[in-house]
Amino acid sequence: MKKTGFLLICLLCSLAMFGQQYPYNGLDSNMGNLYRLSNAKTRSISPENFTGEKGKGGMADIKDKDQRNVANASHAARDLGQGWKVNPYIRINSGETITIAEIEGPGAIQHIWMTPTGNWRFTIMRIYWDDEKEPSVECPVGDFFAMGWGVYAPLTSLAVCVNPGSAFNCYWTMPFRKKCKITMENINDNDPMTLYYQIDYTLTDVPEDAAYFHAQWRRTNPNLTSDYTVVDGIKGKGHFVGVYMAWGVNNNGWWGEGEIKFFMDGDTKFPTICGTGAEDYFCGSYNFENKTTRQYEEFCTPYAGLHQVIRPDGVYRSQQRFGLYRWHITDPIRFDKDLRVTIQDLGWRHGGRYLPQKSDISSVTYWYQAEPHNKFPKLPKWEEMEVN
Repeated sequence: MKKTGFLLICLLCSLAMFGQQYPYNGLDSNMGNLYRLSNAKTRSISPENFTGEKGKGGMADIKDKDQRNVANASHAARDLGQGWKVNPYIRINSGETITIAEIEGPGAIQHIWMTPTGNWRFTIMRIYWDDEKEPSVECPVGDFFAMGWGVYAPLTSLAVCVNPGSAFNCYWTMPFRKKCKITMENINDNDPMTLYYQIDYTLTDVPEDAAYFHAQWRRTNPNLTSDYTVVDGIKGKGHFVGVYMAWGVNNNGWWGEGEIKFFMDGDTKFPTICGTGAEDYFCGSYNFENKTTRQYEEFCTPYAGLHQVIRPDGVYRSQQRFGLYRWHITDPIRFDKDLRVTIQDLGWRHGGRYLPQKSDISSVTYWYQAEPHNKFPKLPKWEEMEVN
């Protein structure tokens, strides 16, 4: 049997077993329960239906030129009229925040697709659950979809897919009980941006033990301690489900010797979980190196990958930069009270010694937990977020 066929069979078996663990209410659909009927209602929000209401899609009229974000493609549709792709996108001006979705629950976000223009680091996506004042998701849009360097790279995984050209897709299930609000802020000090998007969700009962989805962005540039904090300050009961890292290296040689550590439920100096190296944690080995070509070899799998390698070009791209992801979908890391995650920024130096590095590292941490959650650290100004 070919390797790809074996992988597909393993994946389908995993999904089937997952679907049998919980009572089915239409919240999660996979190959294990796709045949089962449900009373859940499917809805979708886009610029062609801002509210997601039943029977309200594609109603923008080319005559409504005076309305905000309505009939922005009226010129292209002038020969066809209403119902013919009249309002497929929105524009977000510099310094502006727009609510792109506001949904009354109970229900769950099941899929987000979008393709934002401009600098992906300068568009901030926030998600609020049940009228909370502080967001549970706060990330630059590129980083949330594992494109932290602002450069497209194909990514195929269970949780996130990035397809040609720059089509961002998220499949994390995000349940809510009362309300969901999603906003987009353009922090670019000069340029407006255009956003095409679609948010697919279900209206259905949410189990009592369903936790809320969270995602937090961080960056250290340069990493002076050589011990990067992936996330800290998580309080409550929940489970860690993944991390994306944009790792920019400022020295020669192999850069990924550092161990990832999970400090949970009162751990202090020493963690409960300690990895053996960066490439090991991201499910690779031996420097991600193809021994025949003597080059880094990009790879994507359902749960982990090195999907992006940005190589110096001898002119303006002077540094090596990497994009890595690890999804704990079948092996979530559960905690009862608190969680802190770090990874060492470690390479090699003369004499077979470890080198404490000073890399440019950004990350997005994804987890589920019971609310309320601790307030996230304040995002820095755009000058400190910019990729340079």
